[in-house]
Amino acid sequence: MAQITAADVSKLRRITGAGMMDCKKALEEAEGNFDKAIEIIRKKGQAVANKRADREASEGVVLAKTTADGTRGAMIVLNCETDFVAKNQDYVALAGKILDVALNNKPADLESLKKLALEDKTVEEKIVEQIGIIGEKIELAYYDQLEDKMVVPYVHPGNKLATMVALNKKVDLQVGKDIAMQVAAMNPVAVDKNDVSPETMAKEKEIGIEQARREGKPENMLEKIAEGKLQKFFKESTLLNQEFTKDSKKTVRQYLQEADKEVSVTAFRRYSLNL
Repeated sequence: MAQITAADVSKLRRITGAGMMDCKKALEEAEGNFDKAIEIIRKKGQAVANKRADREASEGVVLAKTTADGTRGAMIVLNCETDFVAKNQDYVALAGKILDVALNNKPADLESLKKLALEDKTVEEKIVEQIGIIGEKIELAYYDQLEDKMVVPYVHPGNKLATMVALNKKVDLQVGKDIAMQVAAMNPVAVDKNDVSPETMAKEKEIGIEQARREGKPENMLEKIAEGKLQKFFKESTLLNQEFTKDSKKTVRQYLQEADKEVSVTAFRRYSLNL
């Protein structure tokens, strides 16, 4: 049997990030061969991944970032099982690297992102490797991107909530940040009332009719009452019509018009964990 030294174990640990005992066992199994030991650890990661497949990964981090010119943004969600892992600096750093891969390569969808290279592996393989190291189920659960004249991200402290806002022209960065934070705080369903789906509007009207009926309103008034409730829904739930969180005397639309009469929000994304 090959002699396994503490220096060998430390070297393998630096290469793989695995625990000391895992590295020692892998080197013993590989009879001192580093390449084989690395492969053993990677296979162990795959085995742990399979074992953890039925576990719930409801914790994690949500990150958003833009390119240097601020015209394209990406958002990813990397799930894990416990908040303890989610707060680990190495775990957050891994999520950041995956986000950089997304920004640099502009994948079409989540599956395409998983197949892109991250260091010496694919993103998917890197995640499997980390499952073996950490011992928890890890899942790249979400990816999306926005592109326009200006895209502004916001990541809430703690990395549990992030937003991105796309604007049709460049404006003061603070304006973009204010809108991104508005999306985080108020969770709108659409940019404007014309962007609300017919299904959502029909559902809201149905709810309004039922509420009015339970309140004993006359049948011939139900439609009108429901329409009033729908208008209230638009005001509360569509971004441009919401009260601006920093000044409730104006709407988000009015705030934007004061900043620049030609600027408007073209799209937004919002993702939250446990919030």
